[in-house]
Amino acid sequence: MTLLERLAPALFVLIWSTGWIAARYAAPHADPLTFLCLRFAFAFAVVTAIALAARAPWPVRGLGLAHALVSGALLHALYLGGVWWAIGHGLPAGISGLIAGLQPILTALLAPGLVGERIGSLQWAGIGVGFAGIALVLQPGLAGLGAERLAAVLAPIGVNVGAMLAVTLGTFYQKRYLATGDLRAMTALQYLGALIVLAPIAYALEPGRLDWNATTILVMAWSVLGLSVGAIGFLLLLIRRGAVSRTAALIYLVPPTVAIEAALLFGETLSALQVAGVALTAAGVALATRRAAPAA
Repeated sequence: MTLLERLAPALFVLIWSTGWIAARYAAPHADPLTFLCLRFAFAFAVVTAIALAARAPWPVRGLGLAHALVSGALLHALYLGGVWWAIGHGLPAGISGLIAGLQPILTALLAPGLVGERIGSLQWAGIGVGFAGIALVLQPGLAGLGAERLAAVLAPIGVNVGAMLAVTLGTFYQKRYLATGDLRAMTALQYLGALIVLAPIAYALEPGRLDWNATTILVMAWSVLGLSVGAIGFLLLLIRRGAVSRTAALIYLVPPTVAIEAALLFGETLSALQVAGVALTAAGVALATRRAAPAA
């Protein structure tokens, strides 16, 4: 393995976690789906330029193009669109982070039937431990929500759950139909597919508010270069190089990482229980991503 491949899991978690931070900064200045449409358009332009400069091979058959567009719709339009819409419509980030823990569970449940991937008892134990760790990290934020507040966000919760199902199916689709081909060209086409799907939805649901100021520009730049190019590139590399269940388990590390980043950036404090949750989550991911020893 190259050094980049060895560092990819840690870099993916670190960069991906900033998506929640970016959403928090962008929320007061832009409608969520409108922001994402512009992000996808800029990401398509940037990644296309990179692919063309590197003379990357593009799909020559219509089927390859179609697979890339569908994958982009699942991984970007439906997943990010659902998460950002839910947060923009009142879903607390803590609940959204806990819902994100559904992805490794859904992946483990679907992997045997969709890609024939065997989930061992050690991985199941890691998935359970990781989810428990996330619950501890997010418990303080969830404890402050009463029944009335929870009832008000039932629709955003449903949308967020649907988003997790979309990204789960998207990882399987990526593994099955896009296991070969240049990742730069495929990523560019995925952002085109995401824009094709999300743009009419944004037009129908939002007035298109986007205030261009220093915060919006900086958040957009990081969202395009850091998240849409960097984090997604690492995600696709991990899916291609390893099992989808082990890749999905890394998502468990995202909420604790977000909690640490929020403490550093926004002065939010971490209780002893949350610190224990971070450690428990890390232990769960270590179990869930551990490769089985080869048979003697």
